[in-house]
Amino acid sequence: MISITEWQKIGVGITGFGIFFILFGILLYFDSVLLAFGNLLFLTGLSLIIGLRRTFSFFFQRHKLKGTSFFLGGVVIVLLRWPLLGMLLEAYGFVSLFKGFFPVAFGFLGSASNIPFLSMLSQKLQGSSSMV
Repeated sequence: MISITEWQKIGVGITGFGIFFILFGILLYFDSVLLAFGNLLFLTGLSLIIGLRRTFSFFFQRHKLKGTSFFLGGVVIVLLRWPLLGMLLEAYGFVSLFKGFFPVAFGFLGSASNIPFLSMLSQKLQGSSSMV
């Protein structure tokens, strides 16, 4: 069994609050203060969960520098109160950083065929992609 430290538990909570503030900021028409606070909480929680060294090694790998620059540049742009542009840059950076993880996540969702809504959704997505 995997043991989770107290710092990692705190990091999960802080990351959850960060995601909440980001979503709430988007709901309130890109409120720059909520988005900036959510970004800071998300990055702080991530560094508490996996550690500072692993966080830096993840973000600053040579093949991920483009995604990192867009993501962190978007955070800076949001902090400078340009929320729409900043969130667009962050979204592109997020997709670029985690593009290797998406096939794993979609594979997991595809194997979760026992869940009625997910199986119906994956069947519809597979049907629409085969028509193209």
